[in-house]
Amino acid sequence: MKIGMVCPYSWDVPGGVQQHIRDLAEALIETGHEVSVISPADEDTPLPPYVAGAGRAVPVPYNGSVARLSFGFLSASRVRRWLKDGGFDVLHVHEPAAPSLSLLACWVASGPIVATVHTAMPRSRALLVSYPVLRTALEKISGRIAVSEAARTTLVEHIGGDAVLIPNGVATRRYRKADGSDPLPGWPGPGGAVGFLGRLDEPRKGLAVLLRAFEIVGPARSGLRLLIAGPAGDAGEAVQRLPAPLRDRVVLLGQVSEHDKIRMLHSVDVFCSPNTGGESFGIVTAEAMAAGLPIVASDIDAFRQVLRGGRAGKLFAVGDAADLARALGALLDDPRRRAELSAAALAAVAAYDWSVVAKDVLSVYETVMLGRAHSAKVAVAAGNGWSP
Repeated sequence: MKIGMVCPYSWDVPGGVQQHIRDLAEALIETGHEVSVISPADEDTPLPPYVAGAGRAVPVPYNGSVARLSFGFLSASRVRRWLKDGGFDVLHVHEPAAPSLSLLACWVASGPIVATVHTAMPRSRALLVSYPVLRTALEKISGRIAVSEAARTTLVEHIGGDAVLIPNGVATRRYRKADGSDPLPGWPGPGGAVGFLGRLDEPRKGLAVLLRAFEIVGPARSGLRLLIAGPAGDAGEAVQRLPAPLRDRVVLLGQVSEHDKIRMLHSVDVFCSPNTGGESFGIVTAEAMAAGLPIVASDIDAFRQVLRGGRAGKLFAVGDAADLARALGALLDDPRRRAELSAAALAAVAAYDWSVVAKDVLSVYETVMLGRAHSAKVAVAAGNGWSP
């Protein structure tokens, strides 16, 4: 099958949607399908052989974050040419309502279209107002996928219709401890370590909540450290606001490669996802689960789902630093409970392995293609004056 996939966000900026597209494309390629991805990317960005760059993206505030999107005549021209050269059996667009390449592709394409909605957001007046303009593109979508119930709700409220629920995938084997995934030198250490991974300049990722919890739990555990990875933003300033004795126990790695991300996950005793909202699935949390880490996560819908209601990880009250401190302290003091949660996390995350998820996505492709073939047959029959 020839599959065209559209990424709305800049390829060179880390994000859950970009990673989802990359991993899905590679999983499909491994099973013998021909896949091409088009994505915003700076001209000098190194791209995998299956990715076509659509030019530079611009930063746009979107869903409590700043997304790098590509929209305009040049982008539309590159999308049109990519579609013409690709001759795809099915087109798979991601985040079709975002003002970027996926929306442009929907306007231009004429074949079967599948769309995946990743975003979970409150009812947006801006999207509701703009829907009449978007409708001509979005109505061409034949099959819809939502990565979570929260994403499905967003789709229903803003676009209409329903969607097949297929969660994000995780390359589980990549995150298991193996050769080359040894901990970073000196980690986790005898005093224990807590890990955080995410964009540090997005308040909804909850780093501020974790730092406040560290102020509570840190003084009683002299060797406890925080290991933080992600684009730095103003995290350094936040760390400097900690009491002086705690500052040196917070290590900022900055943006890390995929290899070093895996090493980072194997360098901590507990992984923390303190997000305050806006998550439809929580791919970083699922990756930490695949690494066998015990998880402490805020009690939002996305984490409650992936952690099986708290059976595969400890949930704490959203935004409550004191509750997070209690949860971290209890786990750090209880190796047996950490081992139990580690085993539960590994069992739970197996359902999200790409070997499972990619098959479900392929089933949607096949259904949409069969539907298009049937519609074409009916149209031909109607033109000839008989029913099939």
